[in-house]
Amino acid sequence: MNYRHAYHAGNFADVLKHATLSLVIEHLKKKETAFRVIDTHAGTGRYDLFSVEADRTQEWRDGIGKLLDADLPDNIAGILAPYLNVVKDCNAGTQSLAHYPGSPLLAKMLLRQQDRMIANELHPTDVEELRALFSKDKQVKITALNGWTALKAFLPPKERRGVVLIDPPFEESGERERLVAALKECVRRFATGAVLLWYPIKAIEPINIMQKQIASLEVPKILNAQLFLHQPKDASRLNGTGLTILNPPFALDEKLRTLLPFLSSRLGHAGSAGWTLEWLTQKD
Repeated sequence: MNYRHAYHAGNFADVLKHATLSLVIEHLKKKETAFRVIDTHAGTGRYDLFSVEADRTQEWRDGIGKLLDADLPDNIAGILAPYLNVVKDCNAGTQSLAHYPGSPLLAKMLLRQQDRMIANELHPTDVEELRALFSKDKQVKITALNGWTALKAFLPPKERRGVVLIDPPFEESGERERLVAALKECVRRFATGAVLLWYPIKAIEPINIMQKQIASLEVPKILNAQLFLHQPKDASRLNGTGLTILNPPFALDEKLRTLLPFLSSRLGHAGSAGWTLEWLTQKD
């Protein structure tokens, strides 16, 4: 499938992905030592929700549009606060939700002075927008490599702490196989780093196969979260989204176990929405 960021900015998949990325970054900030964020498929960094692309799908209305100004339960508001605060800051001075931060801008707005980020994007038009967005920012390095090449080039980070986000557009066949190979490379080069692997869900069987392959990696703790708009019975449509998290920070599973049922009920289709959260591996 084709999953260019601009068409889907702020949708249910972005909500799960970016809320989780925010929680991982906030956990890294609990230690004073610096860390690095590496985003292998960064996109443009910021999206106009009234652009031709976003307006064509309007998926954000059933994603961030249902959360940003909503009256949230206290426990959910606390979990989503780092993420939603960034989205609000991106729309400061506007009367309505007009812009959405992609993962590199979201991450940058959560970094401290000592932290760094590498944002990689191969698409020639998108990477120019990304460069323009961070043109005067010395904390951010922009590259235009193949996403899988970037993993080899930038791991391990010199800080030896950080998070890697792998978020490909799924434009080519064999993408899941490349994802598994990429995770093997991450483990070999950055065994202790947190890695977030995002994927869309149309049919469930290919996802189950991928998860079994990932579980065979020699990583003590791998957490897998999935959010469904529909039960995956019709493989011609996007039914859900997933995140596989290597070396998840402490208590992330508890926060996701609280967040996922809320997102399922708020963003999903009544009677067919759902969620799963499971450990693919869990060793002390």
